[in-house]
Amino acid sequence: MIELQHLTKQYGSKTVVDDLTISVKPGVVTGFLGPNGAGKSTTMRMLVGLEEPTGGTATVNGRPYREHSMPIRELGVLLDAGATHPGRSARDHLLAQAHTHGLPARRVDEMLELVGLADVSKKRVGGFSLGMGQRLGIAGALLGDPQTVMLDEPVNGLDPEGIRWIRELLRGLAAEGRTVFVSSHLMTEMALTAEHLVIVGRGKLIADLPVAELMSRSVRSVRVRSPQAALLQPLLTGDGVTVTTEPDGSLDVIGLTPEQIGARASEAAIPVHELSSNQASLEEAFMELTRDAVEYTGETTTTVHHTDTKAAS
Repeated sequence: MIELQHLTKQYGSKTVVDDLTISVKPGVVTGFLGPNGAGKSTTMRMLVGLEEPTGGTATVNGRPYREHSMPIRELGVLLDAGATHPGRSARDHLLAQAHTHGLPARRVDEMLELVGLADVSKKRVGGFSLGMGQRLGIAGALLGDPQTVMLDEPVNGLDPEGIRWIRELLRGLAAEGRTVFVSSHLMTEMALTAEHLVIVGRGKLIADLPVAELMSRSVRSVRVRSPQAALLQPLLTGDGVTVTTEPDGSLDVIGLTPEQIGARASEAAIPVHELSSNQASLEEAFMELTRDAVEYTGETTTTVHHTDTKAAS
């Protein structure tokens, strides 16, 4: 388990992580989301002692990371897949870590097989593609068979097959009862992988909730099909509710849940053939939550500057 209590980090007058308190629990994949500059990487670095908190605490399995006698067995970490010696082979890179922590060489071979690098294990890391480097970083994170895994942008550089592989790997680790904490900018992938989300913006906690709960909050409207739609419509209309009749005769209802609509139809003995929610995507829900916490924004319109050809000639 990962626990952050009032974790704070300041650089001079700038607060990068602001009184962050969360618990990342085992058994589910927890996505760590936020706009650029939200403080995600700084939070992860403080957890492993690469940055000193200005205030608060960060613990892994009940203790600060550096206080564990064998940290690699407690927390598997991938923060920068490029942090490898380019002249070493993939196997030698992992062997160096294994020998440092008293792990057998066979564990290295098992991890190379797991991440799909067994056939290139003797090649120098400097010649690896970005995706291969990510796989090697994940092998390093899992080398100590840790109960807690923390990965920063693990799908970066992976091809579609690799993305599917890491998705299944993370889910498998969580199914084994491990704590899995993953940051990513790919909302579509988080929607497929994570079961719980921690969302931050400008260093502050914005949301800490299951994906299903966030998506249930993001229902835009409900489509209703009924052979007696004309009779049902006035029963649904009220304060804060908008009912629109679509060209095909169905009703588009904003302001009521499918359960509420179904209950009203049932009370009036009106048959309903369809109740379907029109949900926002995870990306849209994320953008809505973080729209006031985006630090770096660009213009949404494009201005084309025309050059005066006479003046330029």
